[in-house]
Amino acid sequence: MTKASLQMTSTESRQLARALGWFSLALGAAELIAPNRVTRPLGMQGSEGLVQLYGLREIASGVSILSTESAASVWSRVAGDALDVGTLALHLRDDNRKKANVAVAIAAVGGIALLDLACAAGLSKNEAHDRADARALR
Repeated sequence: MTKASLQMTSTESRQLARALGWFSLALGAAELIAPNRVTRPLGMQGSEGLVQLYGLREIASGVSILSTESAASVWSRVAGDALDVGTLALHLRDDNRKKANVAVAIAAVGGIALLDLACAAGLSKNEAHDRADARALR
C-alpha cells in the first residue's frame, strides 16, 4: 500500500487477491471437513450444515479468485463477509454462553472484510483503468 493512502498498487492488489484466494480455500476446506470445530466454540451447535455450505462458498470464491484475479471474484468475498457477520450476529445472544467468542469472531471477520474490501476496490480501479486504456487505443 502507498504511504499516502490506503489505496493499493495494481501489483499489491493482485498479490493480496492471491493470498485471499488461498485463505478462502483453506477456510472453506476446514468448514466443509470439520464444521463442528467452528460451531462448538461459538455455541452454534446444530448449524454444522450451514457452516458446510459456507465452506463451499469459500472454496468457490477461492477458486474464482485464483483463476481470474478479478474484482468480481473478490467482491464475492465481501458479500460473504456480510453474510458471515449476519449469521454470527444471530448468535450474539444472552442465552449463548459463548457469545464472547462470537464477538471475537465478528471482529476477526470484520478485519478480513477490510482486507477484502481494499483488495476488491483496488482491483476494480485497475480494471476500470484497463478498460479506459483499451478504449483510448481504439
